[in-house]
Amino acid sequence: MAKDAKPADDGADAPPKKSKKLLIIIIVLVLLLLVGGGAAAFLLMGSNHDEELDEDEVAEETVKKPAKKKDNALPPTFVNLDPFTVNLVPEVGDQYLQVALSLELDTPESQAQLALLMPRIRNNVTLLLSSKKASELQPKEGKEKLATEIMDEINGGINPPTKNKRGELVPSEGPVVSVLFTSFIIQ
Repeated sequence: MAKDAKPADDGADAPPKKSKKLLIIIIVLVLLLLVGGGAAAFLLMGSNHDEELDEDEVAEETVKKPAKKKDNALPPTFVNLDPFTVNLVPEVGDQYLQVALSLELDTPESQAQLALLMPRIRNNVTLLLSSKKASELQPKEGKEKLATEIMDEINGGINPPTKNKRGELVPSEGPVVSVLFTSFIIQ
């Protein structure tokens, strides 16, 4: 009987070994599921975070336009405008400004768009020029500032500025790259 008792003891030891292996396998599987679930949640939350941008960032991104690629092989396109003659804001008597402009455009196709809107453009530039004083326009910096303002005014007439989420006007980019003075006379 002693021999029969030993196998019974061996049988009692064997089931705990199987349960330990089974327990280890279950723990490993649970850990793998947790790690996999955590990785999936991280990936889903990460892609969701990219979509939920700040309101200002969304507004700025919608206003921005892709940068126009300038083909260096094409010569620049220039358009001459008829001369402008306006009364300046009086400082010491009546003063007049006569100015002739050339506009550099980004593409040759922009010339047609500019021609269609010429009455609006001439109106905006005339209003801008007549709001200036002779003393503002005398120095070189004044003329450079005026050229920038004319460019913004023309581009704004073609592509009106838009408002961002804060209500601020965002200037639009237009076809005019630069404004060149071909004649500038103050009397």
